[in-house]
Amino acid sequence: MPKREKKTPKAPRAKGYIAGAGEIVEQDVGETLRKNFMPYAMSVILSRAIPEIDGFKPSHRKILYTMYKMGLLGPGRKKSATIVGEVMKLNPHGDTAIYDTMVRLSRGYEALLHPFVDSKGNFGKFYSRDMAWAAPRYTEAKLDDLCRELFRDIDRDTVDFVDNYDNTMQEPVLLPVGFPTVLVNANTGIAVGMASNICPFNLSEVCKTTIALMRDPQADLFQTLLAPDFPGGGQLIFDRAQMEKVYQTGRGSFKVRGRYAYDKSQNCIDVTQIPPTTTIEVIVEKVIDLVKQNKLKEIADIRDESDLEGLKITIDLKRGTDPDKLMQKLFKLTTLEDSFACNFNVLIAGAPRVLGVRELLEEWCAFRIECVRRRTHFDLQKKKEKLHLLTGLQAILLDIDKAIRIVRETEEEVEVVPNLMIGFGIDQVQAEYVAEIRLRHLNREYILKRTEEIGQLQKDIAGLEAILASKSKVTSLIIAELTDIAQKYGKPRRTMLLYADEVEEADLAEEVPDYPVHLFFTQEGYFKKITPQSLRMSGEQKLKEGDAIAQQAEAVNSTELLFFTDRCQVYKLRASDFDDTKASVLGDFIPAKAQMDEGERALSMVPTKDYAGFMLFVFENGKAAKVDLSAYRTKQNRRKLVSAYSDKSPLVRALFLPEDGEVLLTASSGRMLLFHTGLIASKATKNTQGVQAMSLKQGQRVMACAVYADGDLQNPARYRKKLPALGALPAGEDAAEQLSI
Repeated sequence: MPKREKKTPKAPRAKGYIAGAGEIVEQDVGETLRKNFMPYAMSVILSRAIPEIDGFKPSHRKILYTMYKMGLLGPGRKKSATIVGEVMKLNPHGDTAIYDTMVRLSRGYEALLHPFVDSKGNFGKFYSRDMAWAAPRYTEAKLDDLCRELFRDIDRDTVDFVDNYDNTMQEPVLLPVGFPTVLVNANTGIAVGMASNICPFNLSEVCKTTIALMRDPQADLFQTLLAPDFPGGGQLIFDRAQMEKVYQTGRGSFKVRGRYAYDKSQNCIDVTQIPPTTTIEVIVEKVIDLVKQNKLKEIADIRDESDLEGLKITIDLKRGTDPDKLMQKLFKLTTLEDSFACNFNVLIAGAPRVLGVRELLEEWCAFRIECVRRRTHFDLQKKKEKLHLLTGLQAILLDIDKAIRIVRETEEEVEVVPNLMIGFGIDQVQAEYVAEIRLRHLNREYILKRTEEIGQLQKDIAGLEAILASKSKVTSLIIAELTDIAQKYGKPRRTMLLYADEVEEADLAEEVPDYPVHLFFTQEGYFKKITPQSLRMSGEQKLKEGDAIAQQAEAVNSTELLFFTDRCQVYKLRASDFDDTKASVLGDFIPAKAQMDEGERALSMVPTKDYAGFMLFVFENGKAAKVDLSAYRTKQNRRKLVSAYSDKSPLVRALFLPEDGEVLLTASSGRMLLFHTGLIASKATKNTQGVQAMSLKQGQRVMACAVYADGDLQNPARYRKKLPALGALPAGEDAAEQLSI
């Protein structure tokens, strides 16, 4: 028999041994993310960052509902610390986060058009970064009167309730809001992979728009909903096309600028309203920085004078400063004018959706219709139950003595209800109700008073059933409620509309000293700016070995310079960007100064003040393109323009011509062509291929191009031809005069 192998005894396991600890196990990254990250992402999206159709995130809803259950919808306030402690029964995220959220809902913080929390004490300010709110033990709060429209129907089965995190109490899934709070108050949230940023609108305008849509789904929104309305006021620069995009898609942006007043007696500007996306401190710090950079020379001092009366930034001006022109510069250079980016991302039936204003109001209407139907059904059931009880009581009216006798003669208590059911032909619920009537109420007067309600109840029930059977009646109820809310809580617009075509933009061109200069550009790409006085006192121009002056021009210091390169690009600089120099220095290397692409060369310099004249591009294939210099003017002062000329054939030369004149082309065959540039039509497209100027045979190309001057040729008529043309071979007297490249 084969011998058995001896098993090696296993080493004893150490105390606290964990199976698999320390082992490296390969896992699929995708699967790990799905298991660990996706639940977190879904939790942030669905339970934290994105508002729902009632306009609230879960944290907002928990705070408001807790305050409602605490009885804070009345006149009395409670310490914020007490409120925060109660909210923690629904929200386990910690007292600091709860209090911060409550502050943002408060009247004192001024972040909402219609605050939900009526605060007392220091709750900070939305427009200030450094003005912190007091600790919760020092402040008090209650619900604002507007919250009556949030909780009016909450106890009438209008919304669903769920258990809280430890199953000790219940909270509403949504609030049965009586108006579209989702559009009335601003809401911002950042989730995982998505965000939400809803701008506020005026309450009256939102209610009127909702009513208009319920009556006509195709109603023009701009008839009733003018534009967003911010709690801090300001001026909204209204562009109809931009606003239509926001209304239709829920995405887009618009500009909001602050409002100011000029105090002539103090020679200062008082800024009293700023955009919602900035703070006092950011504006003041930016202005101070611009003054230090010498970009704002008109300002003597700036300070924050905000107090209990509200926001105020005071800017002291230097003598002779135009306040309106200064404010135009501040709008351009600081966040006193800023963009508000909209992203109407809302949870609809548990899924995030980006909706336009019309779609959002349609979803709210559907939600509110369901709330009203549930409320009506709840009231109907209550009235039917009451009618049922009173019908049983009415049966007792026929013979009160009989009822008393049945109760008195019944030996056991449990038999009282069955005996009443048998004696009067009523059901158990009615009999229980009759049996619970006090002895003092067993008289005809009491019973008659109670049974008089039967007729009214029957009418009410018929009315409620009619509402449930008619969608138009439900709609009419909602319209009546919206009209009442708009009248009761509506306020005038705070944000003023400023139409885009009326806005003046400041010209921020720096004032540079203007004086005569001489400009020099070399074949290797070096540039010099020399004053006339320095040039007179200078000797020879210093150049790199093998380099030569390619262009020189008389100009002024504010002249703009266009440098055309070998990669079909043009770079724009100013003469003032260069220091005054002397002939004895090499000058600035343009590819480095203009930050050109690696290996890119500057071919031609064009100085201009008014972009008059045109460029003539001559290519090796014999084509010539004429482009107005104004095509290179840009409103945004871009430093680099691509596709400056055609890349279909190598460039021979880029000529700047102030006006039409004659140009001489020389081909590799030796032929020369003299033509007038007026024969070529000017093009608006910069990279046009142009027209055929010089006809070439196979293997030939244009070698040189130059502006023709009288006397350059002995017999110029010989070379003047109709375009396109081969040109003519030079005669003996012109053979030695051929122009070089």
